[in-house]
Amino acid sequence: MKRWIPFMKSDPTVAIVRLQGVIAGGTRGTLNDRALAGVIDKAFGRGKPVAVALEVNSPGGSPVQSSLIGARIRRLAEEKDIPVIAFVEDVAASGGYWLAVAADEIYADPSSVVGSIGVISAGFGAHEFLARQGVERRVYTAGKSKSMLDPFRPEKPEDVERLKGLLDDIHTNFIDHVKDRRAGKIDAEADLFTGEVWLAEKAKALGLIDGIGHLKPMMEARFGDKVKFRRYGVRRPLFSRLGAQAMDDAVSVIEERAAYARFGL
Repeated sequence: MKRWIPFMKSDPTVAIVRLQGVIAGGTRGTLNDRALAGVIDKAFGRGKPVAVALEVNSPGGSPVQSSLIGARIRRLAEEKDIPVIAFVEDVAASGGYWLAVAADEIYADPSSVVGSIGVISAGFGAHEFLARQGVERRVYTAGKSKSMLDPFRPEKPEDVERLKGLLDDIHTNFIDHVKDRRAGKIDAEADLFTGEVWLAEKAKALGLIDGIGHLKPMMEARFGDKVKFRRYGVRRPLFSRLGAQAMDDAVSVIEERAAYARFGL
């Protein structure tokens, strides 16, 4: 009621954006810029929050979507002059750490997994299986690199070298992003960019996060015990909730579980 009374001060509000799951473009998963655009815009735009808190729980995924989401957060934070504070739950690894680094400060639970500042590309080779089954793969291209890394054909050294070059370039982008956002905080002597992960205490010592702490008590300590919390998150489409996309959802769940399993979660 008092917010409608002129000259009466309202209780401070912290907007919370939940970033959970594998980061993927298209229709797979919910962590992509298209799905989160409205959520993030509302978090920064509704009222005047004293801060935006990010609940991060992601093993990573698409480097492009990670960059787009992180850039959107930074753009709005600077435009609205609102501090952003990330709170890591189970894991902020690879693209998940990219999202956390979009915040001005990062905090985590003592058992949170942080890091994996690297790039990975995984696939399979099935050409021997096809040969045993008497199946001949026929591919016709214009452009010698058009069928690069075709899983149904023998691997070519030049294709692998080309892929490694792409991965190295993406890795450089990731490293530059971390160095820029954590400037003056990360341990310049430590080798932080090997893809290794650490628990929160070690990550704090390395400067990858700012401290150990949980969202509610830290926000109350900073903004007072009358601080209000307003949550924003991606809602699953109605047809998905009713099971119309059950098969696609099942595949997404399997992929997500595999991604978390890399970190023992």
